[in-house]
Amino acid sequence: MLFERVPLFSTTRDFFLFCLACGFVLSYTLLLEFNNYKNLTRFDSALVKATVLKQYTKAKLTKTKKKKVYQVLKLKSEKNFSFYISQNKNFPHAVGQKLTLEIWTDKISFYQYFTGFYTYGKVLSTDSDTTLKQRLNQHINDVHTNQDIANIYQALFTAAPLNKNLQTSFSTLGVSHLLAISGFHLGVLSALLFFLLKRPYSFFQNLYFPYRNSKADMFLAVGSLLFIYLLFLDAPPSLVRSFAMLVVGFVLYDRGIKIISMQTLLTSVILLLAFFPQLFFALGFWLSAGGVFYIFLFLIHFKHLSKIAQFLFMPVWVYLLMLPHSLYIFENFGIYHPLSILWTTLFTVFYPLSIFLHIFGLGDLLDAPLLWLLDLSSQANKVSISWHVETLFVLTSLASIRSKRFVWILLLLGSLIFIYSLYQLR
Repeated sequence: MLFERVPLFSTTRDFFLFCLACGFVLSYTLLLEFNNYKNLTRFDSALVKATVLKQYTKAKLTKTKKKKVYQVLKLKSEKNFSFYISQNKNFPHAVGQKLTLEIWTDKISFYQYFTGFYTYGKVLSTDSDTTLKQRLNQHINDVHTNQDIANIYQALFTAAPLNKNLQTSFSTLGVSHLLAISGFHLGVLSALLFFLLKRPYSFFQNLYFPYRNSKADMFLAVGSLLFIYLLFLDAPPSLVRSFAMLVVGFVLYDRGIKIISMQTLLTSVILLLAFFPQLFFALGFWLSAGGVFYIFLFLIHFKHLSKIAQFLFMPVWVYLLMLPHSLYIFENFGIYHPLSILWTTLFTVFYPLSIFLHIFGLGDLLDAPLLWLLDLSSQANKVSISWHVETLFVLTSLASIRSKRFVWILLLLGSLIFIYSLYQLR
């Protein structure tokens, strides 16, 4: 007998009580963060320990019209706030290293503390101990002769930042989301781990514990391994929110609650913002939520289609409806941008395959195809849309939740923006 899954909230009162509870959680979280902020800014300067996330060279003209070259470092402190400092142009490469710094804090506002800030800082010492993550990055660097290819695999396996040229290349190809470890990667890893653990678990379950709930046990095993991986990567925000949504999704599924629902998505977003208010200012969070929103919109309004039809049409649907947001934010489009639909599909095979190849000492086997892909990114144009068009698209998206008529209008708008982008390439 099949049981129909129920919505998470059956009445408006239940949803109101949930929001009220999340409001209390958010208040307490903000209180803790404000206390950390006050401790940081108690004096004009503070000693902090932080990890270097990015490092790049910049240049500017001084008041005397001389060109000044310097290094910019983006760091994440042990207290989980991010900030930027500048150092002289000869400052050594330090990405992934832990530094002890003195930073000036007298002009930092609470808003800047949340969103990231620039300050003057002095590096006092560098942690000389090599972490497992650094050793893995060095191993990947040794496997590949091309530094760009090594950087790609470092981004995929250890969440290392991409250099600026690679960021532009993948943005032109429309596949930036494939290089930033997030929910998509977590989904592929979950499926891979489930596949690897399914048979051994079934063997031991049949022999020793047939009474156990296999779904709960498998999720606990897979979830534990993913959590260890999350800690290994130093808990990047994109992966934290994806892991949290994975846990929330399983808990709801295990209790017979409908997963493919806008109510469930809204609940997950509110819950994540309550516990991690910094996500409100994270562009990646809203892009991830937007991607899930359009996937749910497709599954809700086109659930009558066959599984094969859904598999074929959903990538096109998500591409057309995420394109306006991408153009509004990044303003980057190339002739091969539409092929991101194909690259995203192929990535579900490439990602686990590349993991196995590196484990068995064949990590450079796919370097040639990656170099060929990078060559395709040479042709790019700046294509942008106005905030009026973006606002109209967002409002139409929200209206599409209730009315299928607006779904077709939304699809038409996305298609017209796609045609407009191609026209700009001429």
